[in-house]
Amino acid sequence: MKKQYDVVIVGSGLGGLASGIILAKEGYSVCVLEKNNQFGGNLQTFVRDKTIFDTGIHYIGGLSEGQNLNKYFKYLGIMDDLKLQKMDEDGFDIISFEDDSQEYPHAQGYDNFVNQLVKFFPEEQETIQKYCQEVAKTCSSFPLYNLEWEGKYDSEILGINAKQYIDELIPNKKLRAVLAGSNFLYAGVDKSPFYVHALSVNSYIQSAWRCINGGSQITKQLIKQLKKYGGEIYKYKEVVQFEVEDNAVSAVKMKDGTEILANIFISNVDPKATLQMAGVDKFRKSFYNRIESLEGGISAFSLYVVFKPKTFKYLNHNYYHFKNSEEVWTAHEYDDESWPKAFMASMNTSKNTEVWAEGMTFITYMKYEDLKVWEQTFNTTAEESDRGESYEAFKIKKTEKFLQEIEFKFPGIRDCIQSVHSSTPLSYRDYIGGYNGNMYGYVKDSNNPMKTFIASKTKLDNLYLTGQSINMHGVLGVTIGAVVTCSEIIGKEYLVNKINQFSEK
Repeated sequence: MKKQYDVVIVGSGLGGLASGIILAKEGYSVCVLEKNNQFGGNLQTFVRDKTIFDTGIHYIGGLSEGQNLNKYFKYLGIMDDLKLQKMDEDGFDIISFEDDSQEYPHAQGYDNFVNQLVKFFPEEQETIQKYCQEVAKTCSSFPLYNLEWEGKYDSEILGINAKQYIDELIPNKKLRAVLAGSNFLYAGVDKSPFYVHALSVNSYIQSAWRCINGGSQITKQLIKQLKKYGGEIYKYKEVVQFEVEDNAVSAVKMKDGTEILANIFISNVDPKATLQMAGVDKFRKSFYNRIESLEGGISAFSLYVVFKPKTFKYLNHNYYHFKNSEEVWTAHEYDDESWPKAFMASMNTSKNTEVWAEGMTFITYMKYEDLKVWEQTFNTTAEESDRGESYEAFKIKKTEKFLQEIEFKFPGIRDCIQSVHSSTPLSYRDYIGGYNGNMYGYVKDSNNPMKTFIASKTKLDNLYLTGQSINMHGVLGVTIGAVVTCSEIIGKEYLVNKINQFSEK
């Protein structure tokens, strides 16, 4: 590691790595610093019982030829080396309810999406088509989503409420629940904006893919490209301070006492943490108060199930399952008795999963407050610590309750299970670094849409922000966010034109 670089990036999540490649390709000397054992943030995978599980990337949209994420990934140099499996075209997501034996598909391709749902709602073809048009129209309002450098989104779009809009558009209550049923993708609540819904579901309807052997392959390919252009990356390097002089960051200081100088700094860690590391007195009080007042999105409790060999069939789709169709927007509101009200179920895929599944991940909402007792504990592979017997007892109790719900949906699944592993909001906090373990950054509110739009350029002359808390979450959202960040440094028109030219080769 050198003493000085052109650019130092703190955090090796997708936003940090993508920013690093973009700038390294432009000739900047780049250094990425990661505090944990594993690079990649939400792209991380882990192994239990010789089975690979994803931390956050369960499927990806928009990767077919000519689609938006495909173009971005081509420019980053990783598209051709990804090992992907296309999900079921007639139902990549299945929406189901405990009080209804029917299963409702979300299909790939808008015509197919309509055709598959019309089988269950024959009177609603026009309504479903109208919904699809509104989703596509909303997405067309965001220039970078469509790889356009010119134009600004209509600010009125940001204030449209998802639940209200879908309710007004769709008289049929069950169809409303089915169309909103994958809102776990963005932790949808009654204040979620419709644009978040549209941007999240649109790319999957275009095309939906699983990463064979997990999403960490994306990290490996990104690091390979970063190094190809001379970039450097180091783990076990926890940055604790941005040193600020004359309204600019001069260096980062690490936990081990070492310092690195740079001309430009990009923080790929949570904005609240970034402000603390730079010193809250270095920012306007109004800005600091706005960041501090942001509401962290809800977190999750996850089960990672390893199956006995050849006992549970591989499913080439995900499930979004609810206790009933009335609670699609309120599944995060629970008490001990009613938890869990909903869950997402997704399978990992490998070359061995054509017929039989190796493992399955089940995710449900869990509030950070449920873990307050153990808030002061910290545990990662890089810095191991025992949270104590009471924490283990809590996990065992919640695992059993969750498994009971899962068995309602998948009768007999317990007989297929070899082992079960779990993670809580504290795991998300410690490994991913999100505020209070949130899954998708801060809660976006249609009543106050600009509050959660955090500019990637800070008041400090050479400090920039990137990652899922800036603009949008998700693989596509964070990739676009990295382009936004780098546009501030090298110019938006120049960069977007370059990306488009590259994808046309």
